[in-house]
Amino acid sequence: MRWPGATARVLLALAAGAILGLALAHWQPDAATTAAGIAQPIGRLWLSALQMTVVPLVLALVILGVATASDAAASGRVARRAMVVFIAMLAFFAGYAALVAPALLSLVPASPALTATLQASATSADAAAAPSLAQWIGNVIPSNAIMAAAQGAMLPLVVFALFFGFALTRIDGERRAQVIGLCHGIADTMIVIVHWVLLAAPVGVFALMLAVCAQAGLGVVGALAGYILLQCAMYLGAIAICYVLIAVFARRSPAAFAGAILPAQVVAASTQSSLASLPAMLESARERLGLPRAVAALVLPMAVTLFRITSPIQYIVAASFVAWAYGIELTAVQLAAGAALAVVISLGSVGLPGQVSFMATVMPVTQSMGLPVEPLGLLLAVDTIPDVFATTGNVTGDLTATTIVARQSPEASDPPTAG
Repeated sequence: MRWPGATARVLLALAAGAILGLALAHWQPDAATTAAGIAQPIGRLWLSALQMTVVPLVLALVILGVATASDAAASGRVARRAMVVFIAMLAFFAGYAALVAPALLSLVPASPALTATLQASATSADAAAAPSLAQWIGNVIPSNAIMAAAQGAMLPLVVFALFFGFALTRIDGERRAQVIGLCHGIADTMIVIVHWVLLAAPVGVFALMLAVCAQAGLGVVGALAGYILLQCAMYLGAIAICYVLIAVFARRSPAAFAGAILPAQVVAASTQSSLASLPAMLESARERLGLPRAVAALVLPMAVTLFRITSPIQYIVAASFVAWAYGIELTAVQLAAGAALAVVISLGSVGLPGQVSFMATVMPVTQSMGLPVEPLGLLLAVDTIPDVFATTGNVTGDLTATTIVARQSPEASDPPTAG
């Protein structure tokens, strides 16, 4: 797999920070403590620079996601069915991640050194106590949206954005266009800022990795390797589940479906782009699966625009890994909050560049679960490695959803050819 230059630099910085931190910890413990004390504020400063863009970016993306989904659903019965299938599948895979990822992580003993290092470096604002069910329900709708934004309370803020987005669809078209244009402007501006901050990603990742490795030792490297393996396993599990969904909801042979979509999966794995895989998906849908032209031509472009089954999996796995690394036992309320937010945010994040998308989506979900965000800088550096499996999973999910919609849309069948 070939990585773009920026990603290669971040991975090299990650490796350099790990090597230097481990070397200092092994041969110069006193120097390691000094180096960690210097590097940790630098890494924290870089992470804070990313964090400052999250609230306006998420607010704008959720509003735009609601507007886009409403416009798509207004285009006909097939489009409305597609939106229902998309949301149902996103919710299902968010639940899958919330159940499976913590269970798998619980089988792996956490590194005491890593846990102690992370807990010692966390600030009081990094994590909040897990709310009770009554507190969680009472806080879902914010009494003050501006205060929710100021406090970084992501779930209430997203609920407000949903209300705002749906209300926006009911006002005059000209005024709606002005507000949507403003949201586009805010989102684009935040993305520019994030790109600027990501230029310093090698420095930030180097500092974070040096500080953690100098204090926690080899446990950090093993933990990151475990995170990569967990992501890949969860994505492969999602692909396998898609074949089951095909058998249950589309009444098709999973083996035949797998053979029909294999060319599109190969393109996805080689390009790591769902958009670049769209022609191959259309060919598989029409020629190999025999789906109606009207369904394939409408639903697949919608899926590429609005739908990624691996997105909620990515968000929940990252948050679960942070909880595992800190030795935090996630409650059902925390997992439900993270899963609900993951579904909403995933609808608005499609089309963002990879590293921008990671911080704009994973950070809000992690914050909504009351978890620290410091380790996310390290996870950002390695998250491109499982991207082959993520893109393949997304393409599989797109074709699965399209096949299910086709099964539910007999009125969209192609007319019989004259013969």
